[in-house]
Amino acid sequence: MDFFSELKARGLVHQTTDDSLGAWLAERPRTLYAGFDPTADSLHVGHMMGLITLRRFQRAGHRPIAVVGGATGMIGDPSGKSAERNLLDKAALERNVAAIGEQMRRFLDFDAASQPALLLNNLDWTGPWSYLDFLRDIGKNFPVNVMLGKDSVKSRLGRGDDSASGMSYTEFSYMLLQAYDFVHLAKEHGCDLQAGGSDQWGNITAGVDLARRMGVSQPGGRQLFGMTWPLLTKSDGTKMGKTESGAIWLDPARTSPYAFYQYWVNVDDADVGPCLRRLTDCPLEEIEQLDTAREADAAKRDSQKRLAEELTRLVHGEEGLATARRATEIFFGAEVSGLDDRALAEIFADVPSGESPRAALAGEGLGVVDALVAAGLAKSKGEARRTVAQGGAYVNNRRIESAEAVLTEADLASESVIVLRSGRKRYALLRLV
Repeated sequence: MDFFSELKARGLVHQTTDDSLGAWLAERPRTLYAGFDPTADSLHVGHMMGLITLRRFQRAGHRPIAVVGGATGMIGDPSGKSAERNLLDKAALERNVAAIGEQMRRFLDFDAASQPALLLNNLDWTGPWSYLDFLRDIGKNFPVNVMLGKDSVKSRLGRGDDSASGMSYTEFSYMLLQAYDFVHLAKEHGCDLQAGGSDQWGNITAGVDLARRMGVSQPGGRQLFGMTWPLLTKSDGTKMGKTESGAIWLDPARTSPYAFYQYWVNVDDADVGPCLRRLTDCPLEEIEQLDTAREADAAKRDSQKRLAEELTRLVHGEEGLATARRATEIFFGAEVSGLDDRALAEIFADVPSGESPRAALAGEGLGVVDALVAAGLAKSKGEARRTVAQGGAYVNNRRIESAEAVLTEADLASESVIVLRSGRKRYALLRLV
């Protein structure tokens, strides 16, 4: 199977500007780009389709360019938005650009001997423009009626004329800036393909059209192409990578490797097959086998575990994957050790907790009976003693054999937390303050 056919087989080709794209890609190595909006200091799951697709192109011998929108990010892309976004100042955007650039190194090889990836910031070539330069050189090539025909514009203009629901001139200009990105990259870096999510179709075709109007591409000569992949959505149509607590980020400080891993382990059966095809390098034959196994016994969640393993390794490395697996094992009874307060708080996010003075761990230590009461796992010392006597009391998932046992600093599972358990599944955290 050739490269483009595999992209289609994995469900990664939504639209193309020309049916000859596959044959064109097969002729020789090409240069393509995709844009990333720096509205936060971390990328999230929604960006993974773009990063992983660029990664596939690079592994197939093509050269990817990741364009961080330092300029377009100051405006905000209206595509798929119901209201204009709050604009970030230049300093915040610079911080975000630097942070997400580092994250991209997990996906793209910027130091490859052949076809190394490029990371560019479109503020570098748009920043020096004056307003009059922009109108003269770029704006004159954009027919307003064509812009009004784009879905991203029509959907917003159809909401009304008031400032809360309409489109500002600032947002209206976004398409011109992104379109010129393609022109600049074509002229300066030999980039002939722009790729993006399906919501970027209007911006991508605007770039192809602007290149033609500015003489970069010509009939019978150089041709520029556009391609979109489907948005990463669930089977119910909602965006993937969103939870009740917010987005699933690629930065471990925002979303821990454990929480990231658990998100994918809990993906719905209807969504895991497409995710395996679009987001992992798992061979299609293996994915089909996982599909068959899932139909036979969905409770084993083999597909979800494979997906979680592949993506956690890609985003957080082997160390992050090991941490996530360890945390998962702990929740199912493995001895608790080697984690920090934050990790324990995430693993046991839904269990009760109690507090005890840290000084109680010193000297003779804190009696385990008192600890069970303080954590809320026993209503009285008598109940706590019976739990221990019946073999149902655990500290950091280690069974306590005697009601006279005491806890010391050595029993801390992290900086300030001891994990207590009563019976098979009743957990509580004891925080030493």
